[in-house]
Amino acid sequence: MLSRTLLCLAVVSLSTPLLADTVWLKNGDRLSGKIRVFDGGKLLIQTEYAGAIPIDWKQVKTLESDQELLVKQDAYTGEKAKSLQAAEDGKVTLANGDAPKTVELASIQQILKPKPVVEDLVWKGNVDAALDYRRAETDTDQYDVNFKTSARHGRWRHTAEGEYNREFQNSVVTTDNWSAEYALDRFITDKWFWEGRLNYKRDKVEDLSRQRTVGTGPGYQFWDDELGAFSLGSLLNRTDYEYSDGRTDNFYSLAMKWNYNRYLIGKKVEFFTSGEVGKPLGGVADYALDTEIGLRYRVTEWASLNLKAERDIISGTDEADLSKTRYTAGFGVTW
Repeated sequence: MLSRTLLCLAVVSLSTPLLADTVWLKNGDRLSGKIRVFDGGKLLIQTEYAGAIPIDWKQVKTLESDQELLVKQDAYTGEKAKSLQAAEDGKVTLANGDAPKTVELASIQQILKPKPVVEDLVWKGNVDAALDYRRAETDTDQYDVNFKTSARHGRWRHTAEGEYNREFQNSVVTTDNWSAEYALDRFITDKWFWEGRLNYKRDKVEDLSRQRTVGTGPGYQFWDDELGAFSLGSLLNRTDYEYSDGRTDNFYSLAMKWNYNRYLIGKKVEFFTSGEVGKPLGGVADYALDTEIGLRYRVTEWASLNLKAERDIISGTDEADLSKTRYTAGFGVTW
């Protein structure tokens, strides 16, 4: 009898599926998996059979989850729920001990996994590296490394990025430059923000050896969710140029910057572009453009392959040529 009982328990345990989150849709469908995030009107659920699936929040009837989740009913505060329980159509119950609370789905703005210290912290970024070794009549070794990361908490968003490029041709250094930028955004509303930023570029080979830019101005965040982001910003900049022969220039400019990325094919492929175009208020140059465009393919949850094209243009100066174009292919990590 004991052996039969143990056998029955083993069969039942093997046949019982592991606890999973469930989403019921208004059309009668039901999806099971793990809820990753709800933001920007899209609920992202990770399934074993179809990967990450984005669901329009307006199509959700109710849902349940055995995870501890942070449910935010406005942009800056939230309630940590031990689990979510299905409720009547258009509602969900936040289970929290002896005081469960049922809320309207339409009132929920975000659902996140709570962080250990800052519960509503959203941190994302990537590091990309490209190496190129060519052995021919001219031997070429090229190294390109760049990173970009942003962290948002409440009304504040911090963004940092940097880049390093070095190239040898027949053991002679032909490219050697790096840049770094930090931007701090303060959201005035859910969409409008005010930005302040610092940028520094150093080039040990080109005639324009140093660039320093300080800027500030308003911006607008069209969307920023698990599937991508798009923002535009306008800046009043103060820029200082320093040339290799010791000459200097400084001027003010008006600039427009953009930042766009979008995940495709179940978050396997990411298309991204960012850049800035500026018009100096003095006679130093006609305009300046600094932009990149590329694709990133996720091999695993954290590893990726990337293709990028970068274009830097400074038009209308007395210098011979301050424009550069670079194409890179490499690997990286994403979080």
